[in-house]
Amino acid sequence: MSGENSNFKEVIARALAPVEEFLNDPQVSEVLINGPSQIFIERRGKLELTDARFPDEDNLQAAINSIAQSVGRRISKEEPRLDARLPIIEGHPASGSRIAAVMPPVSRQGTVISIRKFTASKISPADYIKTGTISGDAWQFIDLCMFLGKNVIVSGGTGSGKTTLLSLLCSRIPKGQRILVIEDSSELQIDYEHVVRFETRQADQQGQGEVSIKDLLRSALRLRPDRIIVGEVRSSEALELISAMNTGHKGSMGTVHANTPEDAIIRLEALAAGGDAKISEKALTSQVASAIEIIVQISRYPDGSRKIGAISEVRGIDREGKYIVVPIFEITKLTRKSDGTLEGGIEPTGNMPSFYQEILDNKINYPPSKFQKPIKAA
Repeated sequence: MSGENSNFKEVIARALAPVEEFLNDPQVSEVLINGPSQIFIERRGKLELTDARFPDEDNLQAAINSIAQSVGRRISKEEPRLDARLPIIEGHPASGSRIAAVMPPVSRQGTVISIRKFTASKISPADYIKTGTISGDAWQFIDLCMFLGKNVIVSGGTGSGKTTLLSLLCSRIPKGQRILVIEDSSELQIDYEHVVRFETRQADQQGQGEVSIKDLLRSALRLRPDRIIVGEVRSSEALELISAMNTGHKGSMGTVHANTPEDAIIRLEALAAGGDAKISEKALTSQVASAIEIIVQISRYPDGSRKIGAISEVRGIDREGKYIVVPIFEITKLTRKSDGTLEGGIEPTGNMPSFYQEILDNKINYPPSKFQKPIKAA
């Protein structure tokens, strides 16, 4: 192990000593520190209050400062926010974790930290089907969308599993393509031969040297991409991604924070509208509608489970200028069992995708019966 990695392990071990047991617990996915005296964890999708404590606020601030310095970032009263990814070091419990923090005076209850653990184990389609995250037929439909090069947006809330799902979708891209991946902090685990990764960079103390997702998207377009993947679309870079999707880069993807497919496409338009380009609202709506083809909605449910709640197709805009979002598969009903878990899953809606002829032309074995709405027993 290099001296740099050894030093990093020592820094993290000291800084995160009060929560080390949770970082070592494979069932804990996130550690949430709300000031020095209140620490929650997420275990199996549910929040639990722990007895863990930091000695005081000064100790907690020193911890987050050490972490920030170890990864070349800054956090202070003048710059009270941190968003960073820890390096991947084999055998270390915090390896690759995503850390977000907010310090006083912005935070009223002391320094607040979220440590979202990096999942080293790769999830397969079979795992998704086995756990009830998606049905076999619905997964096969998503898979054929990847094969056909449909532009896909993964929509969901914080912690819903968007990044994990996007990673899995990327691994289903047909061989022989060049994928360019753009992220704020590298999180996507992509099992693919030809992947080029980019990561944003914050400005230095003089305000120089910032490289944004928008900057990287513009560079990516000149680097011969077949598909462009944006880890999270959160600002005006949405316009660059939409433009890329409309100019020959079929099969591009990204994630967005939204609660429904309809909300997702409206949010994308709102983000794109914040860009530099002078474009009318009508023209922007038309570009978004022609760029986005499939929206996959994933959600975290009250029982802690994560399920794909809808797979919808965007079919342009109607006469009133509103997006036509048609569900192909969706969850219509979940029933709570005696043990508190939710029973039910995604089913076909009876709507055929408008591109079904492409499925036939490519000799994909996916009969029309798989889109038929199931008949409920009386």
